[in-house]
Formats: sequence, C-alpha cells, structure tokens
Amino acid sequence: MFRPDHTRHRYSRTVSPTAALALAVVLVVAAARAQAPRATAAPQTSGSPADTEVRGDEITPAQQASVEKGLAWLANRQTKDGSFGPGGGERAATTAIGALAFMQAGNLPGRGKYGANVERALTFVLGATQESGLIVAGDSSRPMYGHGFATLFLAEVYGMTGDDRVKEKLQRAIRLIQKTQNPEGGWRYQPVPYDADISVTICQIMALRAARDAGVKVEKDVIDNAIRYVRACQNPDGGFSYMANQGRDSAFARSAAGVASLYYAGVYEGDEIARGLKYLKQFTPRRGPGDRGGDGDRGGAGTERHYYYGNYYCVQAMFLAGGEHWASFYPAIRDQLIARQSPAGGWSGDFAEDYATGMALIILQMPNRYLPVYTGKGPGS
Repeated sequence: MFRPDHTRHRYSRTVSPTAALALAVVLVVAAARAQAPRATAAPQTSGSPADTEVRGDEITPAQQASVEKGLAWLANRQTKDGSFGPGGGERAATTAIGALAFMQAGNLPGRGKYGANVERALTFVLGATQESGLIVAGDSSRPMYGHGFATLFLAEVYGMTGDDRVKEKLQRAIRLIQKTQNPEGGWRYQPVPYDADISVTICQIMALRAARDAGVKVEKDVIDNAIRYVRACQNPDGGFSYMANQGRDSAFARSAAGVASLYYAGVYEGDEIARGLKYLKQFTPRRGPGDRGGDGDRGGAGTERHYYYGNYYCVQAMFLAGGEHWASFYPAIRDQLIARQSPAGGWSGDFAEDYATGMALIILQMPNRYLPVYTGKGPGS
C-alpha cells in the first residue's frame, strides 16, 4: 500500500491550514492508488531494490518554497491545448514531463490544486496518440523520445486512477515499443527496429516498467533483451557509451541513464550497478552558498550539456541505490537547483524553459514518493 514516508510525523492538536492541505493531498493520492488495479511487479534479475526510506531531512522550507514557485510558474506556461514547450515535434515529451512534475506534488487528473493542468495535459497526449500507437505532436525528427516520456505519463495516470480513457491507448503505445526494439535490444529515434542508443532506450524502459507496474502486459524477452543492450553499453570505468560496443568515452548524462535503465529493467545488484554508481558519484554537485555548477564543473553535471536530463536520471539511480548514495547526492542537487531557479520561478537550459523546469521539479520532489515508477516498486509493493 502506498505510504508517502515524509508524512510520518507527529501532529499537534492544532493543524495549520498548510498542513491540512498537505494531508488532504496525501489522502487524495492514497485513495486513487487504492482504486487502481493491482500491478504486476517488474522482473527482477538479481536482488531487490535497496531500502529507499526517505530520511526525513530532504524536504526543507527552501525546497518547499522552490517547488511551490516552480509549479505556479509551470502552470502559467501551459497552452490552451494543454501542452507545454515551444511549438514543434518535442511537445509530447515536454507535456508529459510537465504533467509528471504536477503529479509528483500529489495532483491527479481533475484532482488537487493542479489537477486541471494534469487533465489538460492528459487530453493533449491522448489526442496525440496515433492509430499505430505512436505518440507524437507535430513534426518530430526524433519521435521515440517523446513517445517514451508520453507513454510513461499515461502509464502513471492509468496505474493511479484506472482511467478507461487511458488503457487502450497505453496498450497500443506499449505494443509499439515492443515491436520497434532492435535486434541488439535497444531503441533509437524512429519507431523502427533498426539501430539503438542508450538515451532513447532508457525512455522506453521506463515506459515499459511503469506500464507493467500498472498491470499492462510486457513481454519478458523484451526486458531481457533490453538488459543485454544496456550492459553492452557499459565501459570498463563503470560509465556508459552512447551506443553498444562502440568503445566511446563515458559521459555523465548517458551513464546516469544507463544505471537507471538497469534498475528499471529489474537489475538491482551486481558489478555493473556498483561500477555505475561509483562512476556517477564523481558528479555529485558541490555544496556551498550560491553554488550554481558552472560549465566543466564536476560540482554540476561535469558539463552544462544535458544538465537536467542527466540529473533527472542520476537522482533516480541514487534514490534506488539508497543509503549513502542518496544521502549525499540529493541534498547537493537540491541546493544547486534552488540556486539556479529564476526569481520568476522557472529554470532555463538544455532544450527549453518548460522542459528544464519540469525536470527540475521532478528532481526536487523525489522524496515525495508519489509516483510509483520513481520508487522502483509497483503500487502493490
């Protein structure tokens, strides 16, 4: 049963309006989770997820203020059709990321302070789902990125609400992912089983994991082949190449995606996990007053390129690793993101402001444990 750990504290006899609102949100989410279909756990190839109990010191007044300001900024950016991001083909991904940021705060379609925003985003994503199952908005040259994030969003909505509007389109989206896996076990930009890279592959693995947690059938051999592909991308230093068996240098963002891929595919222990976490540890942000992590600074992402993308996957990997990995990484990235936030409430960098803000809010809200996929456990866990 879903139990957001950061709500476990003593209440005084007099409950403040803020505390009452927070409790109401928790109850809404818990009720929705109770009504959702029981999930089938993702396959485990070894071990089990590390203890990911929230420590209790992650959520600070500064973090709460940053999240509240960021959510308000993001809500004001949503267009009339429910989408986020600039026009063009990446709106499916950016809209899904924005909606997931609201869901990380306990909002569901039509429920919660930002429930209307999630509902409008859902309407947009459902409308962008083609007969083939491909979810694409506009003319995208890399539609499988957007498809992966959008499918993840649909899976989380369906798993938490059981919404019949979502089920059939989610099933179609998952079938397309399974049909387009290439012979190596990965995916790339186009919905065809041709080549593959680690950055597109992680998007599909997370969508498959979320769908399986929600009770949608996912073939075991698809997961097994994906694990084989991800392992083939790992380098001797523990980091990951962009493509399998390419001998390319390791880099932060794709290595974070590689470790997260293994976790979400059900590999929780082993040499590849240990080496991957050791590689990522060097990119833990430095902590200090006003640290914003400059270009080339290992206190950021080792580089400003793909900063939000890399830290989005790294914070998930560290959360699933638990223990000292989580205890050292989350407070550092939390404080750095707070320092990077604009006075208006958004974040900038990488692809676009809406994208950066959605990613930053998901990272900051990892301790909430509201979304099943980010905990590495299904709703029935």
